[in-house]
Amino acid sequence: MNKAVQLPYVGQGLRRREDFKLIAGKGRYVDDITSTGTLHMAVLRSPHAHAIIGRIDVSAAEASPGVAIVLTGADLSGKIGPIEPNWIMPGTKVPLRPVVAVDRVRFVGECVALVVADSLARAYDAVGLIEVEYDALPAIVREEDAVLDGAPQLHENVPNNIATVYKISGGDYGKAATEADQIIELRLENNRLIPTCMETRTVLAVPEADGTMTVYMPSQVPHMHRRWIAETVGMPEHRLRIVAPDIGGGFGAKMHLYPEELLCPYLARELGVPVKWWESRSESHQSTSHGRAHTEHLEIAIRNDGRILGLKVETLGNVGAYLSNMATGGPTANTVNYGTGTYRIENYEAVSRVVLTNTVPVDAYRGYGRPEGGYIAERAVDAVARRLGLDQVEVRRRNFIRKEDFPYRPYSSHAVMYDSGNYQGCMDKAMAAFAYDERITERDVLRKEGRLRGIGVAAYTHMCGMAPSRRLASIGFDRGGWESARVSIDSSGRATIFSGSMSQGHGHVTSLSQIAADILQMPIENIDVIQGDTRQVQAGHGTFNSRSMAVGGSSVHVSSARVVRKAKKIAAAMMEVDDADVAFTAGEFSVPGTDLQPISFAKVARMAYVGSALPAGMEPGLDETVFYDPTGMGSPSGVHMAYVEVDPETGIVEIIDYVAVDDVGTVINPLLASGQIHGGVVQGIAQALFEEVIYDSDSGQLLTGSLLDYAVPRAEHVPGIRSSFQSTPSPTNPIGVKGIGENGSIAAPPCMVHAVLDALSSFGILHLDMPMTPPRIWSAIRAARMGTAS
Repeated sequence: MNKAVQLPYVGQGLRRREDFKLIAGKGRYVDDITSTGTLHMAVLRSPHAHAIIGRIDVSAAEASPGVAIVLTGADLSGKIGPIEPNWIMPGTKVPLRPVVAVDRVRFVGECVALVVADSLARAYDAVGLIEVEYDALPAIVREEDAVLDGAPQLHENVPNNIATVYKISGGDYGKAATEADQIIELRLENNRLIPTCMETRTVLAVPEADGTMTVYMPSQVPHMHRRWIAETVGMPEHRLRIVAPDIGGGFGAKMHLYPEELLCPYLARELGVPVKWWESRSESHQSTSHGRAHTEHLEIAIRNDGRILGLKVETLGNVGAYLSNMATGGPTANTVNYGTGTYRIENYEAVSRVVLTNTVPVDAYRGYGRPEGGYIAERAVDAVARRLGLDQVEVRRRNFIRKEDFPYRPYSSHAVMYDSGNYQGCMDKAMAAFAYDERITERDVLRKEGRLRGIGVAAYTHMCGMAPSRRLASIGFDRGGWESARVSIDSSGRATIFSGSMSQGHGHVTSLSQIAADILQMPIENIDVIQGDTRQVQAGHGTFNSRSMAVGGSSVHVSSARVVRKAKKIAAAMMEVDDADVAFTAGEFSVPGTDLQPISFAKVARMAYVGSALPAGMEPGLDETVFYDPTGMGSPSGVHMAYVEVDPETGIVEIIDYVAVDDVGTVINPLLASGQIHGGVVQGIAQALFEEVIYDSDSGQLLTGSLLDYAVPRAEHVPGIRSSFQSTPSPTNPIGVKGIGENGSIAAPPCMVHAVLDALSSFGILHLDMPMTPPRIWSAIRAARMGTAS
């Protein structure tokens, strides 16, 4: 065996194998791909949030130089679409969404017409020549306003703008409220966000000479996009190929179905030439799905010793003008199911309403529903601590689910089961790393000097790695919960993994190789990974819901084990022994206790393809494909702590320290795992302190339509995040992993809010909504000083 191989690979913090080409400038993104004779599409978007479309005059655009075709919604009606969601909670009223608006627009940025020309510049020029007459209608942008009597109605088949109502309960909240010493009421806003990927969306559709179609797009779910595009455009699925090259960030936004992804292949088929569309940053703000956008009303029934007896939640989830792919699942099952968080709150009652408004559709964004659910639980517990004047750590400890309670069904839920965890252990480790007691002392000393220091604590858990398939079907999720992997060994003994998961910077090439290398006992350099090509990869559901390692990694594990099992039988035949006597260690097959010479994996692989010494009835080759469907979903958890200082004269927040302790089960690669936590925490900090989509409440105009108006954090705003792990392996998959990609974006928002509120506690400020921008904090301090704080 190669002396350079150091098993096990799992657990080693290897650098990402796929990074070398990227840092050398050799990455290949969709916009880097060219095809001879390509035409370019540009889209005319609605300037109105709500309006009737009158006359559309395209004559000047059609006469513009280089223009191949100009189309409106009326031209396309009945030929393409409509766009349909694929997570439809039972009882949902689904509004019709045309690919291009026909007679009415419902949000600023909706497609009204399109131009295809021989250059992007000429397409843009021609779009500017299209004249449209609109009859503006009243618009509604806030979810609380949309459900009021007399509010403008977006769709005739969705009365009161409520697409679905979801209710869950456990125990008896009414009894808990009666027995409580106090009831705390709290209203929360979970601010609307824009998934600001470094790479915006781009689509290139190329009709091939053999009559097939290749679509290049930055897809998180290539096989799903193939199905959706084929069904919506009207193409045989097997004649459509989706290729996802390198992707510059996805965060959930690149797993949905958008009009442009349908128009390009439709136009390429009709025109017989490649058609490309590139999304500008301003287009991205007004057409790519947004995230969050919730309002919650909480009632917390408590005892004076800090024990929470019950929790009641009412949620309004703003999903925009239409139901995007997963719109109905986020504010419902993904949010309120997890509203009790890491706590033993046995009496729980929740209702969630999915609300339509004249805004960009809202869908999955790093955590989708779980950050909102975690925010409910954490803000509730923090409110208890502040009301009673108790230490925020102690209140959490008194209410934590205990280690011996796992597997645990919160509020006796039929839908939620936390498989494993040790929340007290995470808290102990976080307190030690943070030096919690010392920081408390330091904070109090500095406060006497007029310095506003604050400490924030947040604990979280959730379920992720969406599965199993039967469970998902019961909640209207029109995709399976499995993931596929093919492990193919060539005649030299090297391996290629074909994975249905899809990386967008996650490091899949490295981490999947580590899993396979341990089982195949070969150098990681001898393993290649192929993703993102529906012609090469057998099938898959892609990457979302932190499922790549738990489901995709498990499928690689199982298929690799099957390869070894077959190889062991071949080795036994070569040595003329029973395969039960064969051991596989250090990359060689041997028979312990005998003088038989070991046989290398490479020699066995060669025999698999030569075929002359195979066991009777065995087919040649060494190639295994697995469709792995887990028995359940894993439950990552953790405790995060933040230390901040607020400048009372400006409202600026300085983050002094941030500690994250996360339990993600088996850690495949600590370096990549920490990177995932860092990225999620930064996006969570961004939500807490910086980012917010703002619409004009009267006109429905998007006021944060560019990065000049929408604030994303810069490097100077981000602290050194100190990440460590606790491991409680998940029993739901063979490698014991739990999801990791969304954990930071769940924990960081409440952690930061709690730190800032702690810093402001001397002013009697008990609550601020996100984002806690300097003007918002300064205004709250000013109001408190003037005695007008609410």
